[in-house]
Amino acid sequence: MYLTSDVKKEIFSQYGKSETNTGSVESQVALFTYRIKHLTEHLKKNKKDNVTRRSLVLMVGRRRKFLEYVKTKDIERYRSIIKELGLRK
Repeated sequence: MYLTSDVKKEIFSQYGKSETNTGSVESQVALFTYRIKHLTEHLKKNKKDNVTRRSLVLMVGRRRKFLEYVKTKDIERYRSIIKELGLRK
């Protein structure tokens, strides 16, 4: 399995300020980004896997909603998330 509890704790401690802070927007966006990257690599190998493709689209939409929420509440926090994760070019 690609997403073990150790990997989650590492993501949450790096982006969520502590490994128990799983509800912050930064940690959730980082977790979605990790999962999206994994599914993208999977779809490069398995082009006809439509179930995974749908899951990927839904996940990207959820991440976008989180980012839109942060953008409306605190633009500097949004910019720091984008910069840390390298989402925009």
